[in-house]
Amino acid sequence: MTSYSAEELASGAEFKILRSATSGFKRPEFLRQVLDEEKVAGWTLVEKFDNSRIRLKRSASARTDGSITTLDPYRSYVGISETALGLRIAAAIVIGLTVVFGVIAAFVRGR
Repeated sequence: MTSYSAEELASGAEFKILRSATSGFKRPEFLRQVLDEEKVAGWTLVEKFDNSRIRLKRSASARTDGSITTLDPYRSYVGISETALGLRIAAAIVIGLTVVFGVIAAFVRGR
């Protein structure tokens, strides 16, 4: 893991971790798209931890440079959030169980 230098900390540089709940950073085109979006707000890649997390930094002056962007410069997730992914998985399980029990009930009634 890359450590923060004393110069970066003294200069007021900002750091953030950006996460992808679906391990989207394993796809180079997705990673490039996200980095291009973040570049508009002044963020640059420091390191890729794994396929789900990257660390970015920007200078303190980037906070006030007046860039016009619809992107939240402090977002911490790209793509679907972990909560939304969990809810979709839970819904899929409930629907799957409903179908299985429905088929079993239809089979038992048909006997």
